Amino acid sequence: MPTGITVKTILNKTKRRDPWFLDDYTVNPYSGCSFNCLYCYIRGSKYGTHMEERLSYKANAAELLEKQLALRARKGQYGIIVLSSATDPYLQFEQEYELTRKLLEIILKYRFPVHIITKSDLVIRDLDLLAEINRSAILPAELEDKLEQKAIITFSFSTVDDAIAHIFEPGATPPSLRLQAMRTVLREGFLSGVSMMPLLPYITDTGEHLELMFDTFKKTGAKYVFPATITLFGEGPSDSKTLVMRAVEKHYPQLLSKYKKLFDGSTQLPGYYNTAFNKKAAELCEQYGLKNRIL
Repeated sequence: MPTGITVKTILNKTKRRDPWFLDDYTVNPYSGCSFNCLYCYIRGSKYGTHMEERLSYKANAAELLEKQLALRARKGQYGIIVLSSATDPYLQFEQEYELTRKLLEIILKYRFPVHIITKSDLVIRDLDLLAEINRSAILPAELEDKLEQKAIITFSFSTVDDAIAHIFEPGATPPSLRLQAMRTVLREGFLSGVSMMPLLPYITDTGEHLELMFDTFKKTGAKYVFPATITLFGEGPSDSKTLVMRAVEKHYPQLLSKYKKLFDGSTQLPGYYNTAFNKKAAELCEQYGLKNRIL
């Protein structure tokens, strides 16, 4: 079970608005993650190999957010709040703790727009609150003529294959259930799309798998996709690079030498690889009529 911790702040102001996620502010109700994705960038010795064992919830999050949003609202400092930037807002424990729901109630009270980013289908529980936010939130002045929706829901996928997902994101909601949730969200009239990252070299970024993903998202009704490659950090036993390499060795041994070559002395894929990927992703966005930005 997660441990309650007390924090000094819950609302973080970003230095600049990201063109993909449109984040003016970020809020992370939880620390650590029970989805235990092997490739996660927050991995490392702080959380250990099994991240769910170090999971904590921010016990004073609602109290802090009330104070911080009240102050921002009085000053007219409205902006899009991203839930979440460092961990998923709809971990399995959220069903019991309802911390994200409490924070959405406060966000609604102070009329801030919100962008949910999740690997879970639990978000559909809160569509009532998100619909109210969509109706009443105040957009930043510079977005008023560019963005009609004030509650955006983005589902994260590194694959649409449940078997592959079980290897690399063993605690997360299966992609098939995420797709069902996205259909529900779109049917209810929300702006929704896909954070298509990180894609796994030679596994989920092949031409065949990319075609499958784009075709699936188009048929589901996604309004946008954010395709991106993978970055792997660290050499320690609980770092993402170590864990992904171990999974590749076990499940895709024929690819291990390629992975070692790709990430030899680097956290990032080689420039030529990223260039080829970006070209292919752009072609597929055009082919399937999917934007690679919300705006």
